[in-house]
Amino acid sequence: MNLKEAQQKINEIKIQQMQIDEKDLDMWNDYQRQIETIQKETIMTPWDHVELARRPDRPKAQDYIDLLFDEFIELHGDRKSLDDPAMLCGLGSFHGMPVTILAQSKGKTVEENLKQHFGMPQPEGYRKALRLAKQAEKFNRPIITFVDTPGAYPGKEAEEKGQAQAIADCLYTFSSLKTPVICFVLSEGGSGGALALSVADKIFMLKYAVYSILSPEGFASILWKDGSRAKEACDVMKLTSKDLLEKKVIDEIVPEPFGGAASNLQSVVDKMDLMLKETLNELTKMKTTTLVEKRYEKFRHLGEGSWKMSR
Repeated sequence: MNLKEAQQKINEIKIQQMQIDEKDLDMWNDYQRQIETIQKETIMTPWDHVELARRPDRPKAQDYIDLLFDEFIELHGDRKSLDDPAMLCGLGSFHGMPVTILAQSKGKTVEENLKQHFGMPQPEGYRKALRLAKQAEKFNRPIITFVDTPGAYPGKEAEEKGQAQAIADCLYTFSSLKTPVICFVLSEGGSGGALALSVADKIFMLKYAVYSILSPEGFASILWKDGSRAKEACDVMKLTSKDLLEKKVIDEIVPEPFGGAASNLQSVVDKMDLMLKETLNELTKMKTTTLVEKRYEKFRHLGEGSWKMSR
C-alpha cells in the first residue's frame, strides 16, 4: 500500500470512528488498531517523501521559530542593497540562551509565496544571513539555521547581483565561524541554496524532509533529458533522511508522525527542543579551536565512505 492509498483508507476509518457511540470503546480501539496497522504496513517511496515535503500545509520555518524560541526579533537587510523576505533572520532566546536564527522562509498563501519567491533566496538574502552570522560570532551567540528551499532563486536579476558569489561566501564563512552552528532541514533542501545554510556542526533532518543536489525534476532533465521522470530520479538520488543518515551526510533524524509534521506539530517541536538543548550543551562547552577543527573535518570527509563503496 502506498502513501496516498493509506491516507485515503485511514480517512475512511476515521469517519467511521467518529460515527460510533463514544461509550463503545472496544469498537473505537478496533478502528485505532486498524489505523496503526495501515501505518506500519505502508511502504514510503522517495517520491512520497518529496510530495510530503512540498505539501502546502507542511509547517514553515516561522511555525518552528514561534514554538522553539522566545522574544524573537526579526532583523532586516544586507546593509548593501535590499531585504530578502525569503530569508527570515533575527535574534531569539532558547531557554534563556541568546541565539541567532537564520531561516529560509516559505509563505502559507499564494500571495505570500510570490512575495517570498517560494522560499528561494536571492543574493541579498544570503548576504543578510552572512551579516548576522558574523554578528553572532562577534557576540558568541550560537547560530540555528532552518533549511526549506527548492534552491536559490534562479532569476536573471539574481545572477546579475552575484548569486553564486553570495552562496560561496556563505560556504567559506560558515566553515570557519568561531561559534556553534546547528542546522535543521525542515522540508525541501535543494542545491547550493540549501547548502549555504547547512555548513554546520550538527545537521538534523525531519523524517519526511528531502535534501539533495537539486530537485528531482532538474536531475531527470539533466540525466535523461526528461523532467517527467522525476519519480524515477528520486530512487537514484538517495535524498531521504534515512539515505542521508546512512551516508553520514546528516547527524540525526527528527521523528515525525505518519503523514508529516502537520498532523502533530507540537510533538515534532518537543523532539527538536530536546535535541537542540542537548547539542547546544555539548557544543558550547567545546573549545573554539576544537569546534572549528571538528567542523572542518566533518565536511572534509563528507560522503567519503559512500564514494569508496561506489568505486
